[in-house]
Amino acid sequence: MIYPTIKQLRYFLSLCEEGHFGRAAELSFISQSAFSTAIQDLEAVLDTQLVDRTNRQVTITAVGKEVATQARLCIRDVESLIEIAGQKRQPLEGPLRLGVIPTIAPFLLPGMLPKLRRAYPSLRLFLSEDQTDRIHQKLLDGDLDVILVALPYELRSTQSMSLFKDRFCLAARAGTEHVDPDNYRFNRLQSDSVLLLEDGHCLRDHALAACRIKSTEKVSRFAATSLLTLVEMLDADMGISFLPEMARGSSLLKNTRVRMYPMNENSYRTIGLVWRKGSARTDEFEMLGDFIREFHLGTG
Repeated sequence: MIYPTIKQLRYFLSLCEEGHFGRAAELSFISQSAFSTAIQDLEAVLDTQLVDRTNRQVTITAVGKEVATQARLCIRDVESLIEIAGQKRQPLEGPLRLGVIPTIAPFLLPGMLPKLRRAYPSLRLFLSEDQTDRIHQKLLDGDLDVILVALPYELRSTQSMSLFKDRFCLAARAGTEHVDPDNYRFNRLQSDSVLLLEDGHCLRDHALAACRIKSTEKVSRFAATSLLTLVEMLDADMGISFLPEMARGSSLLKNTRVRMYPMNENSYRTIGLVWRKGSARTDEFEMLGDFIREFHLGTG
């Protein structure tokens, strides 16, 4: 049986990214005719059409998109194999692509990253901040090695490591009339008084579940597009919300009148590290998870 070569897979991924034979060939440092032949050879080996060719554009077929996803994973695995076989890389050394959700990154990373770099000076960390669904897809596509997210969350084809509980706190402007923080009861809140992030942010779902928000009439129809917007709405006393404990003392709340108040210990989300199932770097990711956990315990 004949198998595709790594070079052929790289050429095909370049074509997927550029959507143009000429640009992809130029970036691959070969002539367009040689590049086109390589793609045709790959299609012949796989016995399928990867690209629809017209005079004006290049369209990747449905099968081609699936092949591209697997090709990224194959190349990542080959790179890991070479590093492991050559014993050139120690754990947490060399490139590591980490995805982080926006409701963790600004709170955890500023204090943790300097310590991580001091502990592992040869680590080259590349960060990608986005919503859970998007960094999960990038993980499956091979564009990321590991992601830091809030659990529970449905993440197929992955392994996860729970790191610590991040408790929710009641958040409101100091002196607000929307709530008495010392005598908080959800059923006493006025309609439309609970401010949350818009759909797509897992913090919204976790807050609804962890804080046992069942009455939708309490939740405002106006959702915030980002944490910064949510804090601005709180500072303007447009309502109250629920923020994770790790936000306490962060730069996001600096120079605002927003205060955070403790809630029931059962109101929390779990911070976890997630990677592709069966990854050859599982031991390394668990080391990273231990480091993050220890950092959090040291600051908690």
